[in-house]
Amino acid sequence: MPEESRKSFHHALDDVKGEIVQLAALVTESIPRATKALLDMDLQAAQRVVDHDDVLDQKSVEIEARCHRLLALQQPMASDLRALITAVKLNWELQRSGDLSVNICKTVRRIYGSTIDPRLRGLIEQMGEQAHLLTRRAVDAYATNDATLAAALDDMDDALDSLQAEYIQAIMRANESATVPLNTAVQLALVGRYYERIGDHAVNIGERTQYMITGWLPEHKGAARALAKAQHLDVEEL
Repeated sequence: MPEESRKSFHHALDDVKGEIVQLAALVTESIPRATKALLDMDLQAAQRVVDHDDVLDQKSVEIEARCHRLLALQQPMASDLRALITAVKLNWELQRSGDLSVNICKTVRRIYGSTIDPRLRGLIEQMGEQAHLLTRRAVDAYATNDATLAAALDDMDDALDSLQAEYIQAIMRANESATVPLNTAVQLALVGRYYERIGDHAVNIGERTQYMITGWLPEHKGAARALAKAQHLDVEEL
């Protein structure tokens, strides 16, 4: 790539990264807003999060189109290609996290009028805080090219997984004691799944950030094991 074209590409790549960070900020702030709407049983607040998702979708579509144009016109290689692929992947992960916040808000409509058990309320609040923290840290790792922070997200996600498991057990006990109706219990259980998935998307953002910086992905370990196994089988057949 000629030097002038390379400079132009890097400027465009920086712009894409800035747009990703802006999208991430909007997605990140939707998590506590969704949590508060659920705990307050606030239909209007929940609807605002749902409506705002259209803005996130529009930004996501624009980012994806811009990335595709850069791929087609510039044909980047090595670290430049990794940076652009990472932007495409993060755009999708963030869009899905935004959708999960919307799902939490849609739960407000489905169980409106129900009273959430204090124990469940506390766990919902904790899951919301942890999902918000994970997403914020993942975005920080990407924005600052911090591979160490990106690698630490997996352990942070374990804490969210533990909260979700505790939450599901609490729902089951509440349903068995007839303090939570079955339909409400099902909807609340899905809320736990939504938070858990937000955490997974944050971990994916961290892994893609590591890939952007170092070229490493966790899938490489599995691919290496599969290759070693295949080579071992080939030797045995000889």
